[in-house]
Parts: sequence; structure tokens; C-alpha cells
Amino acid sequence: MIRAPQPPAAFEARLRQIGADRYHDKHPFHALLHGGGCTPDQVRAWVINRYYYQHSIPMKDAAFMSRVEDPALRRAWRKRIEDHDGTDENEGGIRRWLRLAEAVGLDPDYVASCQGVMPATRFAVDAYVRFVRDKTLMEAVAASLTELFAPAIHATRIEGLLKHYPFANDASLSYFRKRLKEAPEDVAFGLKWVLDHADTAERQDMAAAALTFKTDVLWAQLDALHSAYVEPGRIPPGAWLPGEGMALARAS
Repeated sequence: MIRAPQPPAAFEARLRQIGADRYHDKHPFHALLHGGGCTPDQVRAWVINRYYYQHSIPMKDAAFMSRVEDPALRRAWRKRIEDHDGTDENEGGIRRWLRLAEAVGLDPDYVASCQGVMPATRFAVDAYVRFVRDKTLMEAVAASLTELFAPAIHATRIEGLLKHYPFANDASLSYFRKRLKEAPEDVAFGLKWVLDHADTAERQDMAAAALTFKTDVLWAQLDALHSAYVEPGRIPPGAWLPGEGMALARAS
């Protein structure tokens, strides 16, 4: 028996429920970070490992675009690369993240080198890039829909960091403030595209599974971070050790 697809409103609600159940805003590390409970070194470990995700996003999007034959879709998606890599008028999200790295005392060149990134971070992020490169276009777009839930966590993060950490100011938090505007623009297009193209029950299942996979990617990164730098504090070989990559070390 052929299953009928869910109506668009019901399918959108199904996608949003995945975020309500599984998005990484619920991870204990984020509660610690936003509540002021992180030590300076725990914040630095987060900045270093999250950078690997940030710097991989344009490569993920380029891999996606290389398979897109529709010029309209390529034009819409190109904005995502420009948002991260920057343009003549916009320095881009990667540079803004490195400003955060400087603010917490890290050498931005060290962070940009991706030295000290945990193996688990690499595995999770690289798996996401491969997913977008190898899966159907519809699954790749659906995986990006975690942006549905991002503005809320960015707002919470800005409020929490400003309240609890001396490094937090308009310059150091510019990445998150910019994403408050960029993420809704990106996801409005992506959500409509998925709702239009997931036109069978099977494709809706594929889209939901892709979004679930992406929430797993985000959650796995924080699990590894918490295990290495919070509890039990077992830093894996090759990962950043407190004191490494500091801005003062470069100046000395």
C-alpha cells in the first residue's frame, strides 16, 4: 500500500519537532557555557573545535553546489558561502569567529590551522560534508534545516556570554549577532525547497532522517567536548591542551 505524503503544514511540524527533541541547545555543555559555568580553557576548547565546523561549512556548500544544475538554486545557495567566506563588503563568519578566538586569548593563526581539533570533531564534521556531497540534493538541503532552531540559541548565547564572561562584547560576539539575520534568510529558502520537493512519503522520511542526522552531528561534537574538557576530562591524543596556541605565546 502506497502511503500518502503528509500535508505541508504537518510535515513542517514534524521537522520542527525533530529540533524540539534533538537540537543541541539542550546539551549540558551549552547549559554550562551560557550559564557562566565554563572555565576560560573550556571556552577556548569550544572555540577551537567549533572553528573546524565553521571553516568546513563553505566547503560543504561548495560540494553541494557542484552537483546543482539549476542556476536559481545555485544563486540562492551561493550566499551561504559568501556569508562565511566573506566578500569585499562583508568580512564573513569565519573571520568573525577568529575575532572571538582572539577575544578569549587564542592566537587566531593557531585556531585557523585546525591544530588541536579533537578527532571526534573531525569525524563528525567530515561526515556531514560527505553526507552533503554524496546524498540526494533533497537530503542535503534538509540537513541544513537545523538553521530553523539556530536563532534562539544565538540569542541565548549572546545574553549568557555578555552576562558571565569578560571577553564578551559587540566585537567578539559579532558572529552570533550576524547569524541572527542570516540564518532565518537561509532557512526560509531551504524549508520551502524541502517542502516543495519532499512530495512523497518516502521523500519526507528521507528529509526527516537527514535532519535527524544533522542534529546527531551537532550533538556528537558537544559530547566529545564535554568528555574531553569537562567530565571526565579525558583529552584525546593530539587535541588542544590548555596553554597551547595562546596569543601571548606568539608575541613572546
